[in-house]
Amino acid sequence: MKYPKLRELKEAIRALIKGPVTIKFPYAPSPAFEKFRGRPKFYKDECVGCTACAQVCPVGAIEVEDDKKLGTRTLKLRYDTCIFCGNCQANCLTQEGIKLSTEYDLATYKREEAVEKVEKKLVLCSCCGEVVAPEDHLVWVAKHVGSAAYSNPTLYLAYLKDLNLAYEDLKGISQESARDQRMSVVCTSCRRKTTLKG
Repeated sequence: MKYPKLRELKEAIRALIKGPVTIKFPYAPSPAFEKFRGRPKFYKDECVGCTACAQVCPVGAIEVEDDKKLGTRTLKLRYDTCIFCGNCQANCLTQEGIKLSTEYDLATYKREEAVEKVEKKLVLCSCCGEVVAPEDHLVWVAKHVGSAAYSNPTLYLAYLKDLNLAYEDLKGISQESARDQRMSVVCTSCRRKTTLKG
């Protein structure tokens, strides 16, 4: 007659006392590890709309749409395309705008539900109407460069506007670049034209 090994007997007693080691995932949530790379999440207050996350995404899961009529930039993150690589979090300008969570159960019946959006207000050129940058991005840059922001009218006007110390942009500025337009929010090509003309 063979006697059971002590190790097997020890494991059998431990299983009787502690219960099964399997998880009850479909019926109860199973928490992931702390450093698990789950779905990315946008944090609207921290995101500045710089599109760094979209530029480094290897599969193009983050789409950028600029609407000049509404003056908004929309960042769309598609979970059905995302491979949870973490490039978006690693290259985020603020390090807080997009982060990987520990959520992994993302099953859905509709592809439209696998999308997360964040909208940012755009600053448009007062001369040609082209996109300069999102308002939050300009304010973030102005705060981080400090007093050097006063060398760029677009930066310091955006910062003063955020502090409610500057007027709204004047409407009806002529298309012709002039010296008086240098002290307004303009794109880089219009700034070059006004500087050369002045």
